[in-house]
Amino acid sequence: MTLALPREVILTETESGVVLLNEKDGRFWRLNGSGATVLWLLLEGRTPREAAEELSAAGPQFLERATADVHGLVDALRSAGLLVAEAP
Repeated sequence: MTLALPREVILTETESGVVLLNEKDGRFWRLNGSGATVLWLLLEGRTPREAAEELSAAGPQFLERATADVHGLVDALRSAGLLVAEAP
């Protein structure tokens, strides 16, 4: 499953991460540096597991926490309509 931004969502980089703006409803989300890194990895076609592995590069003991955080972010962004699954 590849994840993508819907057409109505604009991504803008900031000094501390990214902002996602849904032009349809005017709502926006701010993601910090870690959240932005995860989002970029997902948009590049990486899986949530691969993104978690990248986040936990500091040590394998962090993989479980990183995996939970990545899945939480994906779920939140999908629920908000800011991230969708694309057909392969």
